[in-house]
Amino acid sequence: MLTPTTEAELAEIVRGANAPLSLRGGGTRHVPGAGEPLTTAGLTGITLYEPGALTLVARAGTPVEVVENALRAEGQRLPFEPMDHRTLLGTDGTPTIGGAVAMNVSGPRRVQAGACRDSLIGVRFVDGSGEVIKNGGRVMKNVTGYDLVKLMAGSRGSLGVLTEVAFKVLPAAATQATLRLDGLDPTDAVAAMSAALGSPFDVTGAAHDVAGRTTWIRLEGLEGSVDYRAGELGGVLSRHGDVARLDAGESAMIWSAVRDVRVLAGSGRDVWRVHCRPSHAVRVLDAVGLDAALMDWGGGLVWLAVPAGTDLRAWLDGVPGYATRVTGALDVVPEVAAVAALTDGIRAKFDPRGVFAA
Repeated sequence: MLTPTTEAELAEIVRGANAPLSLRGGGTRHVPGAGEPLTTAGLTGITLYEPGALTLVARAGTPVEVVENALRAEGQRLPFEPMDHRTLLGTDGTPTIGGAVAMNVSGPRRVQAGACRDSLIGVRFVDGSGEVIKNGGRVMKNVTGYDLVKLMAGSRGSLGVLTEVAFKVLPAAATQATLRLDGLDPTDAVAAMSAALGSPFDVTGAAHDVAGRTTWIRLEGLEGSVDYRAGELGGVLSRHGDVARLDAGESAMIWSAVRDVRVLAGSGRDVWRVHCRPSHAVRVLDAVGLDAALMDWGGGLVWLAVPAGTDLRAWLDGVPGYATRVTGALDVVPEVAAVAALTDGIRAKFDPRGVFAA
């Protein structure tokens, strides 16, 4: 295992590589490749944190927990609510902030605060030639140059090895509450979630457990504001069924479980995630015909547990959207020809030797 502790050491390793490297962060989401293992876990530490400017910069191997603890001490948080994959995947290791960026990991709050890439304002990384590249900055209004920041978010280590990431952060909510509706089928649940998200009450989470027939709507903010919005939104949602309000403690536990998709953990099935329009979520569920599912983002993200070895793409033929296998053994999903040509062109620029192909 190659474990560089500085950016210069990492760049030297990449320049000297004569075979593919298998990249990983903290090992919580990694699928071993054919190359020599290279981890960024040795690149740790918060290098800049300015609470007044709402900016934080950290090395890629810094544990997410370290970042969140530093922010919590100042009453702030990462807006995109990164998921912890360990329960769902049954892995060990430590989630790293660089890994969250490489996978563009985004939790339930995406419906209100955006994805990981929307909070990312700067990156440093080593490309396939061993060159150190910096893009973006450490202030929120930096818009100079090519937007490699957005390109690196979700690139899964295929273009370079992240060494440092910079974020805009937000104040943490003083409190939260969740409105729960029981007994809704998927069609009614999507209607209720859409009504909540389309309301003026600043919803920060909308999810539905298909098997449990339970729908949750989250509100966050100052106590008086949450009380008012919960009352008004409860009236809107009452047309869809009886509404119960959960206090801040129970609400936090529910959204932690939704974020980490714990309802599907340990099922022994393959877990897939399907991105689609909320209006198409019911079509996804109908095509699969199983109730081992969790809808997040108001129905825009559907998590499914299907029999091991199932190629879910065949089941969803004709349903707009795309599906990604999260657990289980299956060949890599091929890209559409036009997309593959564009992807190959970009990779050829950043990794001409194919160092990160594994």
